[in-house]
Amino acid sequence: MFKKLTYPFDMEYILRKKRSIRRELKAAIQQCSLNNEHIVSIKIAILGGSTTSEIKDLLELFLLQEGIEPAFYESEYNKYYEDVMFDNEELRRFAPHIIYVHTTNRNILSYPDVTDSPKTVENKFSMALQLYESLWRKIEQTYQSIIIQNNFELPSHRLLGNLDCYDCRGAVYFISRLNSAFADYAARARNFYINDINYLSSWIGLNKWHDKSFWYAYKYALSYEAILCLSHNIAAIILSIYGKSKKCLVVDLDNTLWGGVIADDGINHIQIGTETAEAEAYTEFQEYLRKLKARGVLLAVCSKNDEHVAREGLNHRDGILRPDDFVVIKANWQPKDTNICEIVKEINITLDSVVFLDDNPIERDFVRSQLPVVEVPDTLMNDVSRYIECIDRACYFEPVTLSEDDIRRTEFYQETQQRCTLQSKFATYNDFLISLEMVVEIHPFKPLYLERIAQLINKTNQFNLTTKRYTLAEVEGISKDENFITLYGRLKDKFGDNGLVSIIVASIKDRGLFIDLWLMSCRVLKRGMEFAMYDELIRRCRMRDIKHITGYYNKTKKNALVSNHYGLMGFELSDKNDNGDTVWSFKVPDDYRNKNCVMEIVYDREG
Repeated sequence: MFKKLTYPFDMEYILRKKRSIRRELKAAIQQCSLNNEHIVSIKIAILGGSTTSEIKDLLELFLLQEGIEPAFYESEYNKYYEDVMFDNEELRRFAPHIIYVHTTNRNILSYPDVTDSPKTVENKFSMALQLYESLWRKIEQTYQSIIIQNNFELPSHRLLGNLDCYDCRGAVYFISRLNSAFADYAARARNFYINDINYLSSWIGLNKWHDKSFWYAYKYALSYEAILCLSHNIAAIILSIYGKSKKCLVVDLDNTLWGGVIADDGINHIQIGTETAEAEAYTEFQEYLRKLKARGVLLAVCSKNDEHVAREGLNHRDGILRPDDFVVIKANWQPKDTNICEIVKEINITLDSVVFLDDNPIERDFVRSQLPVVEVPDTLMNDVSRYIECIDRACYFEPVTLSEDDIRRTEFYQETQQRCTLQSKFATYNDFLISLEMVVEIHPFKPLYLERIAQLINKTNQFNLTTKRYTLAEVEGISKDENFITLYGRLKDKFGDNGLVSIIVASIKDRGLFIDLWLMSCRVLKRGMEFAMYDELIRRCRMRDIKHITGYYNKTKKNALVSNHYGLMGFELSDKNDNGDTVWSFKVPDDYRNKNCVMEIVYDREG
């Protein structure tokens, strides 16, 4: 895809060229569609407490760049509350997937006065919070859509000076309380996300965030620079919701994880630790990467080095990262694009899930030319003190949830490598699968797992028969609908818990079942999980007297491995179009024999 909209942003260029950029991006989207690449189309309602047209334009660019094609509804100026709380036929017909509420501190209607009593201040706070909570509840009831809500930036001035931050009548104190209340609501609610303009404004600086002339002239509550930053941040949230955040950070070693060239300088002379300013910067960067890994980002090494030398550097006494922190280490003299492709193959992810960091501009340019879908940050990679900014500000790894599966992701992949090592010791593959002592839990969707289910739906591309995407709200609705059969599968074996790895969503019509979605995490491919899921699906069909199953395969660039999935399950091909999409048919027999023979099944109490 098009890659001119990358951090740090060239604001003047983007604003000057945004129409031509949009044309290029639209053309690229159209070409992707013609190539059978999956394009996500979403409807976004922007409800603004101030003018939002520039936000809409820039948000569209950031989303188009990543393969999401948005359509917009935009409220009239400062009609965000009325559009939701009063009947709005246009908004109902639009049926947004996402409602973005763009409010700022200019939309707080009841700031405390310096003469107010604490009780009066408390009443004003309750009124301000209740206005937003009633808005969110109404959106949930009427539209069942995802909500993205700004919190509040601090004011451009302090009437009470430093007292403003702790006196109950201070605007800073009042805004801080509202932001805390918004955060508490987000922690409790589903389908609700905070766009943290409190942080964004502090990063840009309040003087740059506020532009009063812009407000008085056009009723924009923030500056052009702030609008660009804000639009990118909203896009990052949306990309994460739809499973388009990056998964793996591939790093060089020399002058990237430590200062110096270890093969030339020797282990005792590379810059890491706290002895020098440069060494301390590399140490802080390694600590940042360690924390990224702890929250679920996969780390890998791609370095032109002898492997034993690379491992020596990663075991440096003052280093933070160790060899075990990386799912793959490629330290050799092969071209780096080749190594990145091998890394992706070994951990079974896609190239567009990768960010590559290297201090060498020649290596960066080469990888970018050979693997254009890989993110290769450029501008800040000549200064180790800005490496963290390079990753953090670009929002490559933006999460909207933090699950146990996320935290254990590196462990999952390392356990997969242990299984691969074990496989070579068995005469047959079936003997190997039996030796894994696999236990699978298959249940209809449960509230406990809905966020993980939505995450897996929006991230899985390879073993995904239709690549349909569902929001958390849609998953929640389907889980309660008697006209659907839903199944999730969790898999454990003797090496560990693989977590929730497979999903089926199927709709019931006239004693027939139509499989809308069937997917499985790439980390459990070729383990027989699909047979266990299918056996349970047949069991559920027989319980509900369903006689016929229809399955769909929608061809994409990434899911060729499941093109004959239904054929392997015993379905008959009933239709095929010119694009390669197929429809399959299966009559449920009275004497069905289970296909799974290597896993123990754990049923719920209903089963």
